[in-house]
Amino acid sequence: NNMITIAGKKMGKSYNNFITLPQFFSGDHPMLAQPYTPMTIRFFILQAHYRSTLDFSNEALQAAEKGLARLMEGLKNLRRFLDGQKVKGQPAVEMRYVDDLRQKLYDAMNDDLNSPIVISHLFDACRVVNTLVDKKAGIKAEVAQALLTLMDTFTHEVLGLDEETGGTNKAREEAFGAVVDMLLEQRQQAKAEKNWALSDQIRDRLAQLGFEVKDTKDGFAWTLNK
Repeated sequence: NNMITIAGKKMGKSYNNFITLPQFFSGDHPMLAQPYTPMTIRFFILQAHYRSTLDFSNEALQAAEKGLARLMEGLKNLRRFLDGQKVKGQPAVEMRYVDDLRQKLYDAMNDDLNSPIVISHLFDACRVVNTLVDKKAGIKAEVAQALLTLMDTFTHEVLGLDEETGGTNKAREEAFGAVVDMLLEQRQQAKAEKNWALSDQIRDRLAQLGFEVKDTKDGFAWTLNK
């Protein structure tokens, strides 16, 4: 019924383009440029409506990989503002925004399980979170908590998405992040002391390990480029 295609062609053994899930996960297929994690595959599938044709390609899967990382990064960043944030002269994210977002998310799910629209609304929420990170908006603690609860519910419980952990548990992931934060705090101290050599050394070493470090108005932010 052509519900699944590969690079625009119907998937089938007769076309020599049949790819199994284990092959997607291992990357062991001539049509795959790299392995793709189960969560990347899930996110990719959810980006299309279940009634529509799903076309697999390396470009589309790589875009899904980046999209999933962007969504998880938005959730991680939002947790930084659970105590609230005031920015003089800038607007605040209000509870009305959270209520409107909640209605949009439920409307999308009630519209024949329209997961692509749900994802687009979650991305809109990530853009709002970015305004907090950039100090272009403030937010009260109760609004931040309500927004996080809503995004968590639809990301994890409704869509079944989670951050790829490579088999590590949550405690180890948190400890891993704490170590990176500690190194970057040492870098901040080195910069304050005008020890530019040490500051650059920490930044460059983290970059070699795959970390992207950004200096912000209130300190730093980092991401792991997998």
